[in-house]
Amino acid sequence: MKDYRRLDVWAKAHALTLSVYRETLSFPSDERFGLTSQIRRAAVSVPSNIAEGRGRSSDAEFARFLHIAAGSLNELEYQCILSKELGYLALESADRLLHQCSDVRRMLAGLLQSLSR
Repeated sequence: MKDYRRLDVWAKAHALTLSVYRETLSFPSDERFGLTSQIRRAAVSVPSNIAEGRGRSSDAEFARFLHIAAGSLNELEYQCILSKELGYLALESADRLLHQCSDVRRMLAGLLQSLSR
């Protein structure tokens, strides 16, 4: 079985998830079952799908899970934008998370490109 923890994209996605958890600690308590839960689920989905796909038997299956991870990353990015506009995330925090999202997106695209060769 292939070790997903050796993938730089997984490490970046994991770091992004940890950042999301830290930043959402200060969200309003009435959002605990709303946006806080949703943004955390989207964040966790990115490295989780990378990990699951890495354990699959073919590059085509791995690519399918990377596409799912990319979709979750888009969801997370929007939720960061929404959180910033609602005032739940400071501008600097939101920009930092959005930059991390961009880094992971670039890495996912590169990995998908290498799998299609």
